[in-house]
Amino acid sequence: MNPVLQLEQVNLRAQGSGEPILQDLSLMVNEGDRIAIVGPSGSGKTHLLRLLNRLSEASAGSVLYRGQAIATMPVRQLRQKVTLVLQESRLLGLTVQETLSYPLELQGFSKDAIQHRMMTWLERLHFPMEWMSAQEGELSVGQRQWVAIARCLMMEPDILLLDEPTAALDVGRGEALIHLLHDTALPHPTTVLMVTHQLDLAELFCSRMLYLKQGQIASDMSAKDVDWPSIHQDLLETERQEAEHWEDPHWS
Repeated sequence: MNPVLQLEQVNLRAQGSGEPILQDLSLMVNEGDRIAIVGPSGSGKTHLLRLLNRLSEASAGSVLYRGQAIATMPVRQLRQKVTLVLQESRLLGLTVQETLSYPLELQGFSKDAIQHRMMTWLERLHFPMEWMSAQEGELSVGQRQWVAIARCLMMEPDILLLDEPTAALDVGRGEALIHLLHDTALPHPTTVLMVTHQLDLAELFCSRMLYLKQGQIASDMSAKDVDWPSIHQDLLETERQEAEHWEDPHWS
């Protein structure tokens, strides 16, 4: 099986300080994988997603999309194929309707094609039509997040990158999103990588779990082999140790 994404000894360092953020990551992502990325705060989860669609650039190593180094691809072309939904999304002065249609306009879709795809996805997402004329200041954080998710799904990307997509959503919408991503409603076998701290939703969603710790892959396994209670306890213990470290008076 040919991977859709491949990381080969990838490193990422912080600009300025040169501190390591991701270290020697090697990973193969196959078509249709639903990967939950978990780990303690500061382990590099969001940085990994940003690296995969070139919001960040690797300091060393290579990232391949279907065998091609993403560093050689035009950024717009890559982001149409590998699309990222950030935890905090902005409408950039546009209405919700303009926000949803803009990426498809950039791809040259006709007005009729945009309208058809938009209505298809809004129906699947049970999207409130009264939001369509709203602007950013009229929406809550959770509503903006739902708009960003809808915009991304409308693009029907090859690979979907989600950074804590359910963090600001109510329970009903969060579960609806997980079921949709798990469902055959998607038009083709979309590959999904989702950063989440909600292990109950990760367990429902994923076919594979990637556990990051201190910028490295601590574990990469099939969902059926994951001991979720142990992962939960390890996360709690790691977070406790981190808190004690920063509370140590020698660090004040």
